[in-house]
Amino acid sequence: MWLRVLAVLVCFLAAACDRAGPLDGLDQGERGRVVRVLDGDALVLDTGQSVRLIGIEAPAGPYRDRQGEPFHEEAKRMLEDMALGREVQLVYAGLTRDRYDRALAHVRTIDALGPDLWLNAEMLKRGGARMRIYPDTALGSENFAGFEADARKAGLGVWALPAYRIALAENLPDDFARFQLVEGVVGAMRGTDDFGTVCNLALAGSQLVLAVRTGAAPHCQLAEGRRVLARGYVRDGKMEISHTLDLEPL
Repeated sequence: MWLRVLAVLVCFLAAACDRAGPLDGLDQGERGRVVRVLDGDALVLDTGQSVRLIGIEAPAGPYRDRQGEPFHEEAKRMLEDMALGREVQLVYAGLTRDRYDRALAHVRTIDALGPDLWLNAEMLKRGGARMRIYPDTALGSENFAGFEADARKAGLGVWALPAYRIALAENLPDDFARFQLVEGVVGAMRGTDDFGTVCNLALAGSQLVLAVRTGAAPHCQLAEGRRVLARGYVRDGKMEISHTLDLEPL
């Protein structure tokens, strides 16, 4: 009898080991204690290293003559409640530093002061941030769209505010800019001479154009009339689509 129990236990443990987590296999980076939270997607370790949480975009705080975005204080407090004073492990998914020398990482809590938390994912699950994927740090973020969608459906965090309601392409105001989510219908495809841009997709009834970059090239095959959810940074009437997760066929 005990041999059978042992065999079942071994099989269970082996199966558990086979279920790799999203961060398994990625490069383990520095460890440190969080001594400061800058906003909902950035913090500072006791080593002096500043860290930008990858795969997410939290509401930005005030900067120079720019006002803070709605929910920026709440998002900062959300991350503080989870991370401040805790030991964390950085996990790298490609590019490790940005031009400001911030570490670009997934961040996990690793001490006994609270539950084990994957901070990037938790900010999405709690509505403290929206998904924003860059091709050079995309590894490990495969489930982020689902995390965001669940929070949006539940009306958590930013998703409870009119300011973050997904805009319809045909109703966009003239001053539409910065990081945004837009729903619309694919119109005509236009060529481009821009370096790194594979095609420009027009959205029916809108002046907004989706500039599809190399990392999202398969989306240039979308048929006219297909309804999509697009996310990206908007500047001068163009939204940059840099990763396949930036454009979701509906």
